[in-house]
Amino acid sequence: MKSEFNKSWNSSKQPRKQVKFRANAPNHIKRTFMGATLDKKLREKYGRRNIEVRKGDEVKVMRGKFKGKLGKVGDVDVKNTRVQIDGLQRSKAGGEKLVTWFHPSNLKIVVLNTSDARRLKKGKKVEKTEEGERKNNTQINTDKHRSSESKKSEEVKVKEKKTEIKKTKVEEKK
Repeated sequence: MKSEFNKSWNSSKQPRKQVKFRANAPNHIKRTFMGATLDKKLREKYGRRNIEVRKGDEVKVMRGKFKGKLGKVGDVDVKNTRVQIDGLQRSKAGGEKLVTWFHPSNLKIVVLNTSDARRLKKGKKVEKTEEGERKNNTQINTDKHRSSESKKSEEVKVKEKKTEIKKTKVEEKK
């Protein structure tokens, strides 16, 4: 990997190269590293698993000393990939309060700040079909949405038809 950031670089198993990729990335790409998982209700509503954290989102801490605590995002530091949550502070030995920063991967978004309509345009709209299967509005091909059980049952039906055809051919020869 070159010393400068290279967008065409795919991946590497080597952690040193992965760290270098993240550290040398420009801010518009580092923004994508600021993703946090969505709550189950929000996942169903927007058809996405995660989204970038923004100021004003309500989040729940999932890991660490503050696990289970809720708060509103106060500040987002894209350069260092960290988030500050209002109301969550740690105290020093002298009793002084310090601002606590969290990595977005340790957070879950409970309430989205929907003031920006463009933020949610990336999400796929998911609707339920009559059979109860999930279907993407943009895809027409239903084969991809069939469950593995229905595919297996179709394969069994095809095999049965082939055996019936073979039996009829054998009977015709007799």
